[in-house]
Amino acid sequence: MRKTVLYILLFLAIVAVRAAEPPAVFTIARLHYGGGGDWYSDPSSLPNLLKYLHDSTGLEVTSDDVVVEPSAPELFDYPYLYLTGHGNVSFTPLELEQLRSYLDGGGFLHIDDNYGLDPYIRREIARLYPDEELVLLPFDHPIYHCFFDFPQGLPKVHEHDGEPPQGYGIFRNGRLVLFYTHECDLGDGWEDPEVHKDPPEIREAALKMGVNIIIYALTH
Repeated sequence: MRKTVLYILLFLAIVAVRAAEPPAVFTIARLHYGGGGDWYSDPSSLPNLLKYLHDSTGLEVTSDDVVVEPSAPELFDYPYLYLTGHGNVSFTPLELEQLRSYLDGGGFLHIDDNYGLDPYIRREIARLYPDEELVLLPFDHPIYHCFFDFPQGLPKVHEHDGEPPQGYGIFRNGRLVLFYTHECDLGDGWEDPEVHKDPPEIREAALKMGVNIIIYALTH
């Protein structure tokens, strides 16, 4: 049995602590970054994930995501940030300072490589946390088991370089504050079925993994 009521109570408690003016319902904040990369890619992905999250857990959610810039004061209103794209990512020193404050203060950032993001985002992560190591999470990490069970880690949505899907993390004081999904294409799997024409079981696995990431972020 899924412990839906427990998750809802934990979610409400965490949001109340993290946000000065918490939203009435959960939403995902998509990060609008600079550098020229397509931060807006996979437009149907987050609304679909939010709906699946509600259907799977009972959490009250918005029908759409919100867009926030890393330097905006509103950043701290959202416990969960999502970043994706194919190209360059560049943060200003002020944006890095605010992102670091957000994450160290209890926020969570999921970075989802939509293929081509990797060299740029690794550079920016190193600027964000120069003294921390981006580590590969083992398959027994709770993010793969906290709601749905993924004994082999991340699902593979699309093939690009023949590499397995990889989930990396940045930890601060023992807490996972940043989760980076690479060679996985979760966001593509969340898109409307006609966009990529992925098999239903692939889309289902991607959506389930998305729920796991959110539940983990809200309960740890």
